[in-house]
Amino acid sequence: MRTTGTWSVGACRRLGAAGSAAAAAGGWAVGTLPARDPWGLWVPHGPVVTAAGYALAYGGLTLLVVSWWLYGRAGASVRHSLVTLVWWAAPFVLAPPLYSADVYSYIAQGAMVSEGHDVYGTGPSVLDPAGPGGDAAASVGGHWTETPAPYGPFFLVLARGVAWATGGTIVPAVLGLRIVALGALALIAWALLHLAREHGRSAGAALWLGALNPLLLMHVVGGVHNDGLMTGLMLAGAVLALRGRWITGAALIGLAMMVKSPAAVALLFVGVVVGRAATGPLVRRVAKGLLGPGLVAGAVAVLATLLGGTGFGWLGTQSVAGRIHTALSVSSDLGLGLGELLRLLLGTDPDPVKSAVQNLGLLVALVLIAVLARRSWTGRTEPVHALGLALLVLVALSPMVQPWYLLWGTAVVAATAGEGRVRNVVAVLSAALVYETQPSGSTPPYGFVLAGLACVAGFLLLRREAAARAAAVVPGPRRPENAGGGAEEVGADAAEVGAGSEAGASTGARGV
Repeated sequence: MRTTGTWSVGACRRLGAAGSAAAAAGGWAVGTLPARDPWGLWVPHGPVVTAAGYALAYGGLTLLVVSWWLYGRAGASVRHSLVTLVWWAAPFVLAPPLYSADVYSYIAQGAMVSEGHDVYGTGPSVLDPAGPGGDAAASVGGHWTETPAPYGPFFLVLARGVAWATGGTIVPAVLGLRIVALGALALIAWALLHLAREHGRSAGAALWLGALNPLLLMHVVGGVHNDGLMTGLMLAGAVLALRGRWITGAALIGLAMMVKSPAAVALLFVGVVVGRAATGPLVRRVAKGLLGPGLVAGAVAVLATLLGGTGFGWLGTQSVAGRIHTALSVSSDLGLGLGELLRLLLGTDPDPVKSAVQNLGLLVALVLIAVLARRSWTGRTEPVHALGLALLVLVALSPMVQPWYLLWGTAVVAATAGEGRVRNVVAVLSAALVYETQPSGSTPPYGFVLAGLACVAGFLLLRREAAARAAAVVPGPRRPENAGGGAEEVGADAAEVGAGSEAGASTGARGV
């Protein structure tokens, strides 16, 4: 059994499972509880239980993060990693929603579609408080109550099915959508294994960063965010495209777009895969790459919209989330600061300044994405790896950033990036951003302090590991210049290094 220091993979698994169980147990007291639960299961408790809940939730979260970090250095097999994923995800299955109230919006919007409301023209407040989805609408966060749905018709059809099957009752509706999230998790794990093999990377290391990631477990399984479904469909589409089945792959990406629109970025890089594999003149190959996947995904989007009966209003609601300021958005923070400064100096309205800086950030993101596409076309970067980098760029420069948005690109680079800076950065950020929000879904100031401390701790650990690896490399004795058999010795050394490289490759990645 592989170990890291004094910790075996089995010990890491058990420690992480204990952390997940504690975090889930704490969620029953301090999770994102509904405003009304007719079953009386997910209800607020007194101050003593609440304090104990926070202790369990944060203690369990920290235990899970530490276990995950150690597990990534233990060299676990693929089979062991998949079983560990089940162990760590299982405690969240029956827990109340954690870290976000978005699932209540999903239920309410599903009920709106079921009752014939224009989900792209109004918010959940139109629902009858005593009718299907009424309890979910009452539990939606304040500024989202009047906000139209920013999600695509495919996801809203799924939400409508759950709302119809459960009558919009809180507990079964949340559990129904959690089943969808668990299916997305399984799809992500499947895609990670195949993408890692396509890129010659360690499948175990891909599962560690892309599926066992605490940020994913907390926000996709615990928080029931539909970003997991978008990511799973997008990754599956990329796998099929790499195998030459690009039409089916583009169709899956089209479905991912009909969950959340950022999946559309994948079409550009799938187009690169298609264009590079095509034959004939350059113009024909470029045209096939640019138009082929886009036309397939566009047809899927139109078909999903028509069959879903929601209308094409989703085309006009993609920017609604950007109206809400999130402190993780660099462009929004810079725009707000510059706008307020100009207001103090010149008396100008700060809102247009903030909007201009946000748009500038998106423009820079588009330019960088185009550069990545160009690099992948010329063979300097693998197209799917470039997709992961592009999604990370998009999140970094987006006008609205939530902690779980990091998962879009992380799931891709988990399977395509070797050991190095990219994996290190996303691993540390994954461990840090789980602290940014409370289990109740609010974002307290101390959340940023905890996230900052986790970042510092993560990078210090990485430096310590790098120093330990450097110290372990002991140079051999210098050979006399006039020693005989030099050519034979060099040849023997090269053979030894080659054998060592093959042995190292067979063990898989052992670190970040």
